[in-house]
Amino acid sequence: MAGVVFLVLLCISAGTMVGVRGEDPYLFFTWNVTYGTLSPLGVPQQVILINNEFPGPNINSTSNNNIVINVFNNLDEPFLLTWSGIQQRKNSWQDGVLGTNCPILPGTNFTYHFQVKDQIGSYFYYPTTGMHRTAGGFGGLRINSRLLIPVPYADPEDDYTVILNDWYTKSHTALQKLLDSGRTLARPDGVLVNGKNAMGDGKDEPLFTMKPGKTYKYRICNAGLKNTLNFRIQGHTMKLVEMEGSHVVQNVYESLDVHVGQCFSVLVTANQDPKDYYMVASTRFNKQVLTGKGIIRYTNGKGPASPELPEAPVGWAWSLNQFRSFRWNLTASAARPNPQGSYHYGSINITRTIKLINSASQEGGKLRYALNGVSHVNPETPLKLAEYYGVADKVFKYDTILDSPQANVDNAEIVTQPNVLNLTFRNFVEIIFENHEKSMQSYHLDGYSFFAVAVEPGTWTPEKRKHYNLLDAVSRTTVQVYPKSWAAILLTFDNAGMWNIRSEMWERVYLGQQLYASVLSPARSLRDEYNLPDNSLLCGIVKDMPKPAPYSI
Repeated sequence: MAGVVFLVLLCISAGTMVGVRGEDPYLFFTWNVTYGTLSPLGVPQQVILINNEFPGPNINSTSNNNIVINVFNNLDEPFLLTWSGIQQRKNSWQDGVLGTNCPILPGTNFTYHFQVKDQIGSYFYYPTTGMHRTAGGFGGLRINSRLLIPVPYADPEDDYTVILNDWYTKSHTALQKLLDSGRTLARPDGVLVNGKNAMGDGKDEPLFTMKPGKTYKYRICNAGLKNTLNFRIQGHTMKLVEMEGSHVVQNVYESLDVHVGQCFSVLVTANQDPKDYYMVASTRFNKQVLTGKGIIRYTNGKGPASPELPEAPVGWAWSLNQFRSFRWNLTASAARPNPQGSYHYGSINITRTIKLINSASQEGGKLRYALNGVSHVNPETPLKLAEYYGVADKVFKYDTILDSPQANVDNAEIVTQPNVLNLTFRNFVEIIFENHEKSMQSYHLDGYSFFAVAVEPGTWTPEKRKHYNLLDAVSRTTVQVYPKSWAAILLTFDNAGMWNIRSEMWERVYLGQQLYASVLSPARSLRDEYNLPDNSLLCGIVKDMPKPAPYSI
């Protein structure tokens, strides 16, 4: 990290401070993580609160800000947070997953310190330990463009974050016991919009207000567990402007399928009769549809929202066509100095192709999910720490799965062990996610954004490359895979570290549908990767080992 040149602290709200320095500003947060009792679906249940908030506090940052968050774990279980979509350049130490970090033990604290670099866009954070994500601890994280970098639309009147969740009324411990007993999670009990579901009884408070004639930005993230959620606003259209860090061609939509882990930014103009309107989020691809609502109120509104909700689309062909309509905005400036379209990813030679096929098994009464026949388990010693301390051979093996698995790998016996791929630094790689199951899949890659060049039905073969979008595929961090379908992504593994590739369906992550990509810089140089931070938590076999020699320039 660059040294501090000049620092002035300004207290702006409870638990938040802003530091202004000669280089890049610092944002300071103190977060207390506790249990609380709320009734999001009308039934009292235990939830996870951050500073007594559910969802947790919004992080409102700007490109290149340094973010320092001191997390106090007041739960009775170890806890970690990940910052989904934040690339953590050279700094997987701050990623907040069990392959890189020891968890924060009950009654202790840990300070995350990371820089959001040259990213812009809409993201969210959430817990990665156990089944905590089913109880809360999630919230929005936005990165605004610096004032010198124009965005391809006028400044909105206001900027709102919308966190969507499919939701269970059972506690996270009860859900975890279900999975540990070999059972899957049943259908959720409902859908939440910013932690609530409007009842429509005239007593609902609005989540947001709009002034007539003004345009507002809504950042919509699906922080749920297993269901794609279709989002729409009664009587209003949405102009899509950004997704997961990229400006996009500004098409107008009546509704958007937001798959698990994904975030969109839309512009909405208050151009209807002044009254209340429902934001609606409903589950997709299920026989029984669950719906959540939240109220938007015009400031001069004179009436309740209509009980007639806009209908959601049916079937996944509609959803696939919507994906195909998403295009990178090649004329927009990015947070980077160069225009977004200057990176000609379509002309780079692919050096490695990795096909990942998901599967499920209930052999011996144990439910496990796998990629290429291996169901990942987190060893007591985080993978990155084992690697850094030179004891990786005592903790895991590299490349235990094949890049090109056998076609019947989804029917083969599942092996339970750490699943770590060894990726060559700066290689340009093609990853295929192939889904032979009847359920939706959604995948996320930490540490990077990638070009989602194709999502198609059927199985992948090299001939399918002729259907790739090699011009203006959106650079993003999450991609969906429809039933009996595949998705292809392209990226350069130029960010040294240990990076999680995981399903976004959390029961699948908990039961093994994830792996790690180890990206080592041969130079072992600070130009490529930061040293282990002094405040890092240590556990497993490295706990009492002497610290390795640090990297140098």
